[in-house]
Amino acid sequence: MPTEPQPGTLYIVGTPIGNLEDITYRAVRVLQSVDLIAAEDTRHTGKLLHHFQVKAPQISYHDHNRHSRHPEILEHLTAGKAIALVTDAGMPGISDPGYELVIACIEANIPVVPIPGVSAVTTAVSASGLPTDRFIFEGFLPVKGQERQSRLDSLVSEARTIIIYESPHRLSQTIKDLTKVLGIERKIVLARELTKLYEEFWRGTLEQAATQLKNKEPQGEYTLVVAGTPTALPYLSAVEIESELKAIMLQKVSRSQASRQLAKVTAHSRQELYQIALTIVMNEAATET
Repeated sequence: MPTEPQPGTLYIVGTPIGNLEDITYRAVRVLQSVDLIAAEDTRHTGKLLHHFQVKAPQISYHDHNRHSRHPEILEHLTAGKAIALVTDAGMPGISDPGYELVIACIEANIPVVPIPGVSAVTTAVSASGLPTDRFIFEGFLPVKGQERQSRLDSLVSEARTIIIYESPHRLSQTIKDLTKVLGIERKIVLARELTKLYEEFWRGTLEQAATQLKNKEPQGEYTLVVAGTPTALPYLSAVEIESELKAIMLQKVSRSQASRQLAKVTAHSRQELYQIALTIVMNEAATET
């Protein structure tokens, strides 16, 4: 691997998520040596560059201008310039549009070189106290609607540790929604302001987390680490699913609620079960949807 940035190469550079000392020597060297830096927020990155005496010029690259920037960045790379891609914090491409630029470069046969750095995902899970041998990263959940509910439902049978990003003003609602689908006893870790002055790890159950947030207003950015389902949930045959749904619905429970109840104790999603529930003919009053 060449020790100096090579012409016509895109470098994916990890930057600190809080503490500036977390940047690597290699990251600083690359930033000091490239021809151009594509940054999510040039003002934010400008402070980092000033601290490490980096003189390379910046251009903005973020969610709102990514499509118009792609041709410009590819033109610079094709012309032989070395470019570093950075985000406001952590590794580019993790819950930001950086991955689209990576795809564009790969399709154009432009070399892409990662410069590893800190990430809130691994930082949070490493100190969470929850299993780290297998985990999934959900990023930010959809804000509302069926897309959000479907994503939440998909987590019911997830055995791996679950990592979610969340902003302070939506945290309480997310805890409430997770409690509905995962239950009040599911363990969760709220990791706040990682590597910064007010870094905090709160550990408890979803029910306790809801109480905690009533007594303390959320502040700062959060990474949620949620325990996976404690046991492997069973898969049922179509006949078994229909039988279980009928038994629940005979208790005058709606199709929707019956599907939700069964989803909590099986490896099937609520949406999958609901579609089956719609095909069941009942003579009871529990045929509402």
